Amino acid sequence: MTIDLDTQRCGVIAVVGAPNAGKSTLVNALVGQKVAITSPKAQTTRTRVMGVAIEGDAQMVLVDTPGIFAPKRRLDRAMVQAAWGGAQGADLIALIVDGKAGLGLKMEPIISALAARPERKWLVLNKVDIAIKEKLLVHTQRLYEQLDIEETFFVSAATGDGLPELKSAFARAMPLGPWHFPEDQVSDATDRMLAAEITREQLYHQLHAELPYAAAVDTEKYSEREDGSVEIHQQILVGRASQRAIVLGKGGQRLKEIGSKARAELASLLGVKVHLYLHVKVKEDWEDDRFIYRDIGLDWVE
Repeated sequence: MTIDLDTQRCGVIAVVGAPNAGKSTLVNALVGQKVAITSPKAQTTRTRVMGVAIEGDAQMVLVDTPGIFAPKRRLDRAMVQAAWGGAQGADLIALIVDGKAGLGLKMEPIISALAARPERKWLVLNKVDIAIKEKLLVHTQRLYEQLDIEETFFVSAATGDGLPELKSAFARAMPLGPWHFPEDQVSDATDRMLAAEITREQLYHQLHAELPYAAAVDTEKYSEREDGSVEIHQQILVGRASQRAIVLGKGGQRLKEIGSKARAELASLLGVKVHLYLHVKVKEDWEDDRFIYRDIGLDWVE
């Protein structure tokens, strides 16, 4: 791909919204491959994840942020701080709204905070494939009354409906300037971080409501073997012994299934054979461990 340096465009788009609005699914779709994990469980994304999308001569750095919600614990506060930090100085803020769930109380603090921000704001109503069309217009009107919104798009990140138009519009909105990343780079996440996220995604997919939101995956060792394959050792941190039993499953079968699915996806993403070793550790105070925050990419907050 040959790009004229005189016409290159590059900018940062902060993708913000309430939990479960479909931000990560949207970012993955725009990038063209998985860079952020997804789950029906709210607050799946914990830290800022940058996905790099290309459209013509424009490179878009999409900052997938944690869902913004009323924080109650230290981890919550760190996630919300990461979300607003991801929006700081962006060329554009894309507010993602769940078109089916609508606005509601959870959107009020987000709207209030956005109203005071100087960045350009676009509205993206997601999940239009399952939303009531008349209500989409009501949501749009309400947001136009409260925010200085430049553009509105109706999309379905799950089906791809409306995404080509959104991606083209994002590209045109980017300022002139050199690309921030090489053409073949799709994310700023390290392979070590990606490995932990893929395993955490499998925890959510396979355990659903059985496992509380408070679980973490720490990659203790990530090394390349002489044959080019990758060896990964991870510990799954839970708060109570009863949660450890849930993750292990009868005879350890649940943990084996989690490892099998995570291993297969990592091998596909990394393009090499993966040797994944998981164990489950009860650590009641893991949410107060500074090193865990560092490893999962969050700043420590008091």
